[in-house]
Amino acid sequence: MKNLKNLKKGQALWRRAKKIIPGGSQLLSKRAELFLPEQWPSYFKKAKGVMVWDLDGNRYIDTCASIGASILGYADEDVNRAVKKAIDQSNISTLNPPEEVELAELLCRLHPWAKMVRYARGGGEAMAVAVRIGRAYSGKDRIAFCGYHGWHDWYLAANLANDKNLDGHLLPGLAPKGAPRALAGTVIPFNYNKIEELEKIVAENDDIGVIAMEPMRDHEPKNGFLEKVRKIADRVGAVLIFDEVTIGWRLNVGGAHLKYRVNPDIAVFAKGMSNGFPMAAIIGKAKVMQAAQDSFISSSSWSERIGPTAALATIRKMLDKKVPSHLEKIGLIIKNGLRQQAEKLGVKLEIGGFPQLIGLAFDYGSNSQAVMTLFTQEMLKRGFLANGSIDISYALKEEQAKKYLHAVQEVFAVIRQAVLKNKVKELLQGPVAHTKFIRLT
Repeated sequence: MKNLKNLKKGQALWRRAKKIIPGGSQLLSKRAELFLPEQWPSYFKKAKGVMVWDLDGNRYIDTCASIGASILGYADEDVNRAVKKAIDQSNISTLNPPEEVELAELLCRLHPWAKMVRYARGGGEAMAVAVRIGRAYSGKDRIAFCGYHGWHDWYLAANLANDKNLDGHLLPGLAPKGAPRALAGTVIPFNYNKIEELEKIVAENDDIGVIAMEPMRDHEPKNGFLEKVRKIADRVGAVLIFDEVTIGWRLNVGGAHLKYRVNPDIAVFAKGMSNGFPMAAIIGKAKVMQAAQDSFISSSSWSERIGPTAALATIRKMLDKKVPSHLEKIGLIIKNGLRQQAEKLGVKLEIGGFPQLIGLAFDYGSNSQAVMTLFTQEMLKRGFLANGSIDISYALKEEQAKKYLHAVQEVFAVIRQAVLKNKVKELLQGPVAHTKFIRLT
């Protein structure tokens, strides 16, 4: 068991980072305060498979898969081999890399409804590209959306009209400062599986040009929800965009929408499609995608070679190794084990999501976040990077899943006693983790 007082280098560097990098890190979801304030190792020296080494030389099993980016696992040999070859042949030149054509053809084969492809290098910017194309095609500005879609103005504008509009879409407390006030009212939220909310939006607004949504995240669509959204989009002349950045590639090789046989006009993929190398793809129907020609959408970084090369190697391995089946198998072991341990030890735990992408939440009222912080702290002592999200990777094998569940059994016993004796916060070696966007100072 690790002594958290020995985690010196990572925390020292994190304190330095917060002085010179606004927010401390480039990704909100990797802030130490969201995991274990004043104790999280924060930085890695190296990573392989599901193993991560911090700056102090401690080794952990990582159940977060870099917030879902590394579906195959860290430093996958097949992907790295392809990338290293691309580097040796030059990442970029005045000419275009042929891999971008090869990848576009592969994506269209996997999604026969799609005929054209554009690229970006991150999920947020890819969704901004998709929305731009959708608005250009429909000729209408207003957007109805469901789910989380990144950091760009078009999305944060939802909180200009009501600062809680985005609270039910993954990250509560997102401030829209910097998004032009003129965008207020241009983006309207609806909740998943509540088709009546979308019907109300289109009835009250005759200028809905885009409907953007995650085809699924935590729940299965019910009562023909996706089919009904598709019909509404057709009826009002809106471009339907499926954001597959999180769920794509996990249920099957390609978009999760293929499972339900409901095709959007545009689908967006990122991070997981290239095993964590910067890459994103916007695929769509030819007539819709051609609208990109009527707008200016261009970037030098989108013409580099590593992203498409990594994506090709990743997708081919997913197909060859039947990766989604492995994710489901290991995810079920962990999900069922968590449920059994919680019931056995009397821990109030809510388990959501799919086996490939599991969500955990403790049910202790106002004390719930303190309990989650204690869970993260005690799992860290036992050699696991763990919190309320479990992103299964291909590198996570049954043996490691069993080790995780063994650690969970020990930690749940600690939590049970802490709750019974009302000593949860006394056992914490630092502050309670943040639950939402909070300005760091």
